[in-house]
This record gives sequence, C-alpha cells and structure tokens, in this order.
Amino acid sequence: MNALILLAKAAIGFVWLILFTNIAYPFPGVAAIALYIMTAFLFCMHGLQMLIFIGAFGDKVNMTRWEKWSILFFGIFALLGIRQKYMIGK
Repeated sequence: MNALILLAKAAIGFVWLILFTNIAYPFPGVAAIALYIMTAFLFCMHGLQMLIFIGAFGDKVNMTRWEKWSILFFGIFALLGIRQKYMIGK
C-alpha cells in the first residue's frame, strides 16, 4: 500500500509541476486558460480537504506541520498516508 500511495503522490506532484509551469510560462492558446481553471479548482478542493480534516481530527491526531500541508499538495493520498500512519499503525 505504501508503494501505491507514493506512486500516487508522485503523479499528483507531476500534475502540480505542470500547473505551476503554466503559471510561470503559459502554454499557448486556450490550454493556458484551462490549466488556470484546473489550478484554482485543485487548490480549492485540496484546501477544503485540509481544513475539514484538521477541523475534524486536528485535536485527535498529533500531525506534524508537513503532514498538514501535504494534504494541500497531495489531497486524498496524503490523507491515506496519515490514516495508515496514525490510525491503522496503532
């Protein structure tokens, strides 16, 4: 399971790389606009996941600062890693 979570995090990291590359060096045509919209959507969804998880479990799970921010970057795959570390690992 750890290998699959790591592979999924690498894939999401690649997506963020493409999205941030588009911000620094916009792709030609309509592709740049579509990637701007996807960047905003992904950022909002992962931010919402982070806020909901920290709000619901922040006092029950003693996470590091990086684990909290990794939810913003990796979304559900970070949550799966945190679940495996704190909830299943015990």
